[in-house]
Amino acid sequence: MTLKQLWAPWRLAYILKAKESDDSGCFLCRDRDDSADAENYVVARSEHAMSVLNAFPYNNGHLMVAPLSHKGALEELTDDELLDCMHGVQRMVASLKRVLAPDGFNIGLNLGKAAGAGLPGHLHWHIVPRWNGDTNFMSVVDDVTVIPQSLAALYELLVAELNNPPVD
Repeated sequence: MTLKQLWAPWRLAYILKAKESDDSGCFLCRDRDDSADAENYVVARSEHAMSVLNAFPYNNGHLMVAPLSHKGALEELTDDELLDCMHGVQRMVASLKRVLAPDGFNIGLNLGKAAGAGLPGHLHWHIVPRWNGDTNFMSVVDDVTVIPQSLAALYELLVAELNNPPVD
């Protein structure tokens, strides 16, 4: 069998950033406290929550909504925090529909490491846009996902849409 290569040099920055951040704690708290939203792909902030593009997306448009407070259990959230997070999920789904026109969404919350939480200490909801037929031969044959749009391009589209919502 010959080795197959898929070149994606733009991902190196994210891979290196992930290694550097191992010692620096929670990336959501770091993004929360940093004002460099474009560099951190923070597309929206509210009183108790923020929305961040996933640096290692499962699909184009994959983002996360997280409470601003570093809490790892649902029962730790106040009613205001929980409601604000759910409003954030609702707002991001509406924006992604307008910007990317997906056929559906996977929305989930992994509670605890055993459930797949990569950051078990800070709750976050994943929103993954889906399209009919978006699973192609790359993921079936080579366990590879092809993301057709850069995070920077998607960030610009989402921020522009969020700042100029359609008039009803």
